[in-house]
Amino acid sequence: MNRRQVLLGAAAVMGAAACGAPSGNDRLRYWNLFGGGDGVRMVELIDAFAASRPDLDVKASTLTWGPPYYTKLSMAAAGGRAPDVAILHLARLSSFAPGRLLDPFPQELLTAAGITPDRFLPAIWDRCVVDGQVYAIPLDTHPFVMYYNTELCRRLGLIGAGGDLVPLRGADDLVAAWSEARKLTGGYGLVLDTFGVSPWRLWWTLYRQLDGDLLTEDATALVIDDAKALQALDFMRRLSVTDAVAPGQMLLSGAVALFGSGKAAFLFNGEWEVTTFQTQKTPFSMVPFPEVFPGTSTDGIARTQADCHTFVLPHQRGRTAEGSRAALDYVRFMLDRSVDWAEGGHVPAWLPATRSAEYLALDPQSRYRDAAATAQLDPPAWFSGSASNMETLAGSAFGAVQAGTLTPEAGLARFKADMQRLIDTPAPV
Repeated sequence: MNRRQVLLGAAAVMGAAACGAPSGNDRLRYWNLFGGGDGVRMVELIDAFAASRPDLDVKASTLTWGPPYYTKLSMAAAGGRAPDVAILHLARLSSFAPGRLLDPFPQELLTAAGITPDRFLPAIWDRCVVDGQVYAIPLDTHPFVMYYNTELCRRLGLIGAGGDLVPLRGADDLVAAWSEARKLTGGYGLVLDTFGVSPWRLWWTLYRQLDGDLLTEDATALVIDDAKALQALDFMRRLSVTDAVAPGQMLLSGAVALFGSGKAAFLFNGEWEVTTFQTQKTPFSMVPFPEVFPGTSTDGIARTQADCHTFVLPHQRGRTAEGSRAALDYVRFMLDRSVDWAEGGHVPAWLPATRSAEYLALDPQSRYRDAAATAQLDPPAWFSGSASNMETLAGSAFGAVQAGTLTPEAGLARFKADMQRLIDTPAPV
């Protein structure tokens, strides 16, 4: 048996055990990967939906984030006995072989539910469409952003008359601000994770600000611009080695702890730590990722790495229109409550929510909403996306550059070699 046959056979057994019979109009099975504060908020929303639909038997399962989740979801879908609806990172859509592991949303049901392209950002919606069919519906965008301690920044003279952070543009201005912040804190000016996927998020943000591309459209070849890639890596090395305003080696938990305790004035991270710092009563706010290389992108905007949580229909044998309608009812319910979901930090994908007074009143959540329009998802490939092999390998190579154990040239060479191996590996499905 080849690899695909083993996968399909195992999936059939697992799917049958996990999900039972295909769904109808009287039940809804939902899988997600939300933990922590996100998980608590999602449970509240699921309970609210269940209460609003006593005619549906609603059961939600929260699985382990990352590779375990995606392995189980792909196996259940390959067996055709998956949950009725599930969460998928948009950057991983191509790895789920739309049409094989995912079923499309029926267009007539989307129209009836009012889920139309004009209610989402075009660049995000376009990634959800494959061969003219909609395979994903965006819930949110979660961009890489910059947190700042408002009290420390006020002492540094970085808070303007209106109470906002003064604009910081360009590598030199940013490093200068972080250098002064380090003197004030006695710790670091800037903190970030250097062991996980944050090195990938930082490098991809910087590289895309320089207009760099990574893969051909069909993901069969590298098109890395070495000069731009090294410019991004040189800046990353500058942070921790040359100017030493940020740590060379630090876990995400350490970065969050230092920023939360006032030992660092700035933090690069995803926006999901909002409730952490609100609970700790840290004086903080947030802005989109700064423009490190002004004027270098063709569209003149400060691009930033991001991904999106989306709803998908994992493949089911005998999926019915009633089952799809129940799933879409749930999706629409969640979209209508996007402001509740946004309290945890994510930027709503549903444009009616981002334009609402309720969302605009959220502080600091609404302050970085424009980052969704500059979101740079991973390039489409079977090996890319959140919790993917590509992000893990990139984090290792670029994290070593930040730590000072690899030169930018050596880090780039390692990443390119790893990427070529991924390209040369046949897609598992």
